[in-house]
Amino acid sequence: MSKLKIGVIISSTRPTRFGEKPAQWILDKANERPEIDAEIVDLRDFQLPFFDEMASNAWMPSQNAEAVRWQNKISEFDGFIFVVAEYNRAITGALKNALDQAYVNWNKKAFGAVGYGTVGGARAIENLRTIGIELQMASTRSAVHIAGADFMAVHPGFGGTKAISEIEASIGNSAKDMLDQLIWWGEAAKSAREDEAATAKAAE
Repeated sequence: MSKLKIGVIISSTRPTRFGEKPAQWILDKANERPEIDAEIVDLRDFQLPFFDEMASNAWMPSQNAEAVRWQNKISEFDGFIFVVAEYNRAITGALKNALDQAYVNWNKKAFGAVGYGTVGGARAIENLRTIGIELQMASTRSAVHIAGADFMAVHPGFGGTKAISEIEASIGNSAKDMLDQLIWWGEAAKSAREDEAATAKAAE
């Protein structure tokens, strides 16, 4: 089987965001795995409107050109790692909107998450997992949570000067577990999608 193409999605678009640091760290970790070919997908690079289509693209094609560009980008991947900021116990509005702008493009794919904040983005990741169910996605059990003193040590806004690599004693095992599970679910889903496509083609 060919490598899994994994999109590392940065969920915050704020000018002062922290997400680039953990995104680059988990990108490097993912690309160390021989089964994965990962790249960063930055929501800043897509000027998505608030969802204003007549319906989800599950029911009709989207009309907004930028939404279609986003859908086409998501379709390139076999799975995802969401780098999750937590806003008021949920994912960011930018990420929710990006999830809502596609449907079929997310279907039957696996995802993991890296969260950060005082509780490591735990509530936002649980929110994301619930949304993932509706999008017919498979979530890894394990996630990476950058929390507490570790978060303060790496976040410049709190005076942190450490690199993410310097707190790997706390989060390295979680990253390994998440990537192991992402590979397992990603390969299983990819094989099933390929079988489904082959069956549909044979029935034409």
